[in-house]
Amino acid sequence: MNFEIEYIEKLANLIDEKSLSEIILEDGEQAITIKREINQTVVQSTSPVMPLPQVTQAQNTKEETTPESTSSSKGTPITSPMVGAFYAAPSPGAKPFVKVGDIVSAGQVVCIVEAMKLMNEIESDVSGKVTQICVEDGQSVEYGQVLMYIE
Repeated sequence: MNFEIEYIEKLANLIDEKSLSEIILEDGEQAITIKREINQTVVQSTSPVMPLPQVTQAQNTKEETTPESTSSSKGTPITSPMVGAFYAAPSPGAKPFVKVGDIVSAGQVVCIVEAMKLMNEIESDVSGKVTQICVEDGQSVEYGQVLMYIE
């Protein structure tokens, strides 16, 4: 796959301009993924690739992320930065990263979201106690979906 640097730079700028989380381009069995991660853009190439279902950016968030349910009673939400599969543990049969009642530190890995056969560790933004885990192990999650609350 031969993408010119200028074209990739334009796509990276488009991510920032439109506040997108990622762009995926596929060409046969190869693909290029451009992701935005905390004020930076990451370019990643993978091969081979399974086709992904078409996803559009939702304008309305789910009821779970309404202002009443975020920081007031349940704590700070930890949301999924991408579409993928939620995993509570590093491998099948292993102890979960966290469970309700555990105390976590900012930067601590709390779960994994698998996307395109890549395991993405999700870290807590805050220190505190896990008050609720909102998804089941292995469940598909959407971009921005609340995974758990930390108080």
